[in-house]
Amino acid sequence: MRAELQRDTRHWLIATACLTVAPHTLWLPSWLSALCAILLGATLWQAARARRALPRMLLLFIALAAAAAIKLHFGHFFGKDPGIALLAALLCLKLLESRSSRDARAVILLAFFLQLGLFLNDQTLAIAALALCGTLAATVTLQSLHLGAQPVRVRLRSGAMLLAQALPLMVVLFIFFPRIPGPLWGLPADAHSGLSGLSDTMAPGSISELILSEAIAFRAAFDGPLPPPEERYWRGPVLSEFDGRSWREARFSTAAQPPYVAAGPAYRYRLTLEPHNRHWLLALDYTDQAPPGSRYASDYKLLSTRPLRERIRIDLQARPQTRPGAQEDAAVLAAARRLPSTGNPRARALAAQFAAPGATPAEILQRTLEHFRDARYVYTLNPPLAAADSVDDFLFDSRAGFCEHFSSAFVFTLRAAGLAARVVTGYQGGELNPVDGVLVVRQSHAHAWAEVWLPGEGWRRVDPTALAAPARISTGLAEALPAGTVLPLLMRAEFSWLRQIRQRWEAASNHWNQWVLGYDRERQHELLQRFGIGDTGWQRLALLMSAGIALLVVALLAWAYARPRRGDALDRAWAALCAKGAGRGHRRQAWEGPLDYGRRLAGACPAQAQEVHAIATEYARLRYRPPADGDAVRALAQRIRRLKLQ
Repeated sequence: MRAELQRDTRHWLIATACLTVAPHTLWLPSWLSALCAILLGATLWQAARARRALPRMLLLFIALAAAAAIKLHFGHFFGKDPGIALLAALLCLKLLESRSSRDARAVILLAFFLQLGLFLNDQTLAIAALALCGTLAATVTLQSLHLGAQPVRVRLRSGAMLLAQALPLMVVLFIFFPRIPGPLWGLPADAHSGLSGLSDTMAPGSISELILSEAIAFRAAFDGPLPPPEERYWRGPVLSEFDGRSWREARFSTAAQPPYVAAGPAYRYRLTLEPHNRHWLLALDYTDQAPPGSRYASDYKLLSTRPLRERIRIDLQARPQTRPGAQEDAAVLAAARRLPSTGNPRARALAAQFAAPGATPAEILQRTLEHFRDARYVYTLNPPLAAADSVDDFLFDSRAGFCEHFSSAFVFTLRAAGLAARVVTGYQGGELNPVDGVLVVRQSHAHAWAEVWLPGEGWRRVDPTALAAPARISTGLAEALPAGTVLPLLMRAEFSWLRQIRQRWEAASNHWNQWVLGYDRERQHELLQRFGIGDTGWQRLALLMSAGIALLVVALLAWAYARPRRGDALDRAWAALCAKGAGRGHRRQAWEGPLDYGRRLAGACPAQAQEVHAIATEYARLRYRPPADGDAVRALAQRIRRLKLQ
C-alpha cells in the first residue's frame, strides 16, 4: 500500500513546480503558460480544501489535448521547444494527480529535467540563479518525503548543505568534462530561434526599432585607453544596392588578408559577441589581422566563417584612422553609383545643383555636407511615415528622421551627383561600465552612416546624422534627441540609480560569461597545460575526471566516518536527559532501552517519577514511530531542559 502524501509535503511540491515552470514562461506559448497556471491553481485548491483527485479519464483527456495542441503549435515533437513544452504540461498534470510518495518522486524528477532544460534556452547568470532556486526547492521536497515535518529554516539549511556537498563534484566535472563545440542544442528546427540584431537590409524605421532594445549586442575590453567617441564605429553590413526604398548588401568576395593597408594608432581589445545567427563580427574599423575562423570581405567588414549561434570571444587590434580603397575596383565603384531610373526627382535636382559643371568630387561632398548642416533637419525616434519617394519626403517635407533616413538621403544625393557612396550599418559608441571597465554596446547603439569614395584618397566615412545631432556621437542617443522625447526607462536621467544597479549586475554577468560560459576547449587546454597536462583528448579527460571523482568519494567517506556523530534533534534531547541522570549517579547502560531506563530513573527520583516516565514514553513514541513531528521534538526538548532531578 502506498503512503499518502502529507499536507506539508504537498505544499512543497506545489512550490517546487511553480519555481520550476515560472522561468520557462519566457519561452513557452502563452496559452500553455495559462494552462500550467490553471493546473497549479487547481492543485493548490485541492490541497487547501482536501478535495478528491480529478477523474483519471479527465486528466488523460487534458494530457492528450495538450500534446495535440503542442504538436499543432510547433509543427513537430522532436525539438527543444516542443520537448520542454510537453514536459511542463506533464509536470503540472502529474502534480494534480499526485497522492503518494511515488507520485511525488516522479514530479521531482520532472522538475530536475525542466531545470536542466532552462539552459537550452539561456545560460545567463540570472537563469543559473533561478535554476539553483528550483533545484534547492526540489531537493528540500525530496528530503521532506523521508524526514517528515520540520521548520522551513531547518529544511532549507539541510537542502543547501546537500547542494554544497555536491559542489566539489561539480568543480571536477566543470574542469575536466570534454568541451563540445557548438551550442547546447543543435536541431535545426528551433536551435537558434529568437536571435535578433542588425539585418542585411535597411528601410525607413528598420534601425529605430532596435533603439528601444536595451539588449547587449557585444562587449569590448580594451587593453589600454579607449578610442575617442568619433572612432567607435563597429562595422556591420555594407549596403550598396538601392531599389527606391530599401538598401541591401551587394555581392562581395572574401580573403584571409585585409584589402587595405592598416595605419594609425592601434587599439587592442577583446570582443565578447552575443549570438545573432549572422556572419558579422561587428569589429571596430579597421582590423589589421583576422582571428582564426574569420575572413575579410571586400567591403572591409570582418566575417566569421559560420553563423554566430553562440557567444564568442575574440582578440582583435583595430586602426580606425586607416583610409581604405585608394585603388578600388571599377565594378565596386559602378555599383556604388547606381540608382533606380526614376524616383525622388527633387533630390536629383538638388544633387544636380551640387554637381555644377567643373565641380570636383571633394567640392560636391562639401556642398552636400553644408546642406545637411544648414538645413536644420530634426533627429527623432518617431519620424512620420515616409511617402513613396522616401528621400524627397525626408529632405523637403518631413525634415525629420532617424539615422537610416539621414544616411539613405545623404548617399542617394551623392550618387545622384555622380559620386560613389554606400550605406554602412553597425553600431556606434558604447557605454563604459565603471564597475569592470568594459565598454558595453547595446542594440540601442545601432547606427547607420555613409562612406563616400574620393579619387586619390579612397573611402571616407561620413556620418550625416552627426551634422544634425552631433551629441549622438559625442555623448550618446539620449542627449541628441529633442527635449520631450519619451526615452526608454534606463536612458532617462532621473533613473541613474537604476543604471548603477544594472551596471553592477552586468559586470557580474560579464564575469560569469568570461569564466564559466567562456570556458571552452581552448581555455580548458590552457588551464590543464599550466598543470603539466599536455594531452587534452577526450580519453585523457575522461580518465582525469574519473580519478578526480574517485578521490572526492574517498575523501567524503573518510570525512563522514571521522566526524563526531551528534545525531538529530531528538537524539540530542534524549542525550540531555541521560546526562542529567548520569549527574545524579544513574548512568544509562548501553543495553537499556528508553522505557527501561525511564523506569529505573523514575524509581531513583520518586519526586519526578511521573515526569521522567512521561518523557521516556514520549521519546520512544517519537523515535520508533517516524516521521517525528518537529513541534513535538522541540516540546520534548523543553521539558527535559526544565526537568530538575532530586
